[in-house]
Amino acid sequence: MKVLVSERLSGAGLERMREHVEVDERLGMTPDELRDAIGEYDALIVRSATQVDASVLERGGNLKVVGRAGIGLDNVDVETATKMGILVVNAPQSNILSAAEHTMGLLLAQARNIPQAHAALTAGSWEREKWAGVELHGKTLGIVGLGKVGTLVAQRASAFGMRLVAYDPYVSPARAAQMGVVMLESVAEVCRRADFLTIHLPRTAETMGIVGAKELAAAQPGIRIVNTARGGLIDEDALVAALKDGRVAGAAIDVFETEPVTDHPLFALPGVVVTPHLGASTQEAQDKAGLAIAEQVLLALRGEFVPFAVNLDVGTDIPDSVRPYLKLAEKLGRIAVALAGPGIEGLRFEYHGQIAEHDTRALTLYALKGAFSKVVHEPVTFVNAPVLARERGISVEESKSSQSLDYVNLVEVRAQCEGETVSVGGVLVGKKDTERLVRVFGYEFDMAFAPTMAFFRYEDRPGIIGIVGTLLGEAGVNVASMEVSRQAEGGQALMGLAVDSPIPQDVLDDIKVRARLEDARLVIMAE
Repeated sequence: MKVLVSERLSGAGLERMREHVEVDERLGMTPDELRDAIGEYDALIVRSATQVDASVLERGGNLKVVGRAGIGLDNVDVETATKMGILVVNAPQSNILSAAEHTMGLLLAQARNIPQAHAALTAGSWEREKWAGVELHGKTLGIVGLGKVGTLVAQRASAFGMRLVAYDPYVSPARAAQMGVVMLESVAEVCRRADFLTIHLPRTAETMGIVGAKELAAAQPGIRIVNTARGGLIDEDALVAALKDGRVAGAAIDVFETEPVTDHPLFALPGVVVTPHLGASTQEAQDKAGLAIAEQVLLALRGEFVPFAVNLDVGTDIPDSVRPYLKLAEKLGRIAVALAGPGIEGLRFEYHGQIAEHDTRALTLYALKGAFSKVVHEPVTFVNAPVLARERGISVEESKSSQSLDYVNLVEVRAQCEGETVSVGGVLVGKKDTERLVRVFGYEFDMAFAPTMAFFRYEDRPGIIGIVGTLLGEAGVNVASMEVSRQAEGGQALMGLAVDSPIPQDVLDDIKVRARLEDARLVIMAE
């Protein structure tokens, strides 16, 4: 496996990757150079300067993952990557503390005019009255975006004795109340209530200009504004105008709509503090980002679940009680599709017992990956597995029930195929969470998973086991284990075999005829 690193990454992150894969660090590549080189790499790691657009992704024939060493993904075409089955990962936890601390630093610097006073004094002017500031204590801080960074800022501002109001449609009032924050219904309402305003949102089509001329016109006179999130969230022209007419008393800006920038109308205004996108620029944040993105990329290259993949419909935190079932779900997906054969119309993933109380989307993704991994030509990833289902008109359902009469937890996969539903179920047992297959075609089983398995359905009668064993022996296929289940004596029965090598199709057909089986199906679990 080969990884291309196109921008500066911490030494700790590079060292971690080089323990497992080949890493090429090629800094300062032009877009043409990147497009020409990307075809030989399995992974690409960037920061904010490298543009990973469709033209790059389409040239990455071996590309499996793009890693962004930081939070923002403005420079990565996530939609195209998803369509191509390329994982996109970032390091969202790496710089949140640094960003929150930089916000507080700018809040204080702007409130007390620290940079201006420093510049005046070092230039030879003692200007105590000119640069008098305001206290944070007792003031209202408006927070637009109460995510991880916004929450950290709220905690720190609370310690300064500030009142807190916020706008975030995805945070419940009850959750906000636990943090001492009053939720408001609009950004304009936050601006009306706030003495200080800080923004902590991603840059999207919906959030661009979220603080614009209308919001600033509604703002409390004398409001002071901080932005360490993304450039463009504040309408910069509207902000300049509001600063000039005095409605906004000051601003502290770390990010700009176009970067890098060394000449801007904000720079000439006396009540403004600016920094060159330093929110994540601490040694600790860089080390965390490098190590985090290295771990995410290595997981992706190994085909394992990646917690911080941004183009997966799964939360970043998989509950500890769910995580042991991931591989079980993947195996059940593979078996269900193998037994159902072609013509699958729908897949249903059922979770019974205590695991049903948790977020099970990761289990469904694992099961989908297993379902398609042997039946489509393109590589199957956790990213494109849902896309493959949609493209093939296969419905995907998920259901949960806290009741599981026979087991503490049960994972079941049902494949609907031309009027028949093929169901398989599995559990984990013992201290080592051993995976067991416990239901197949509605029959109760207790069978260990194996690289190669076969399942025979037939009418229960004497001699079937002997015929099957003899024919497999004559074909040189060794039986490792066998499980037989039946619904009633003389009724329908199911035989499950774990064999040491695949059963040739002509042997399988011969067994079906000579043993008068209803059907005989082979399942290859190994990659």
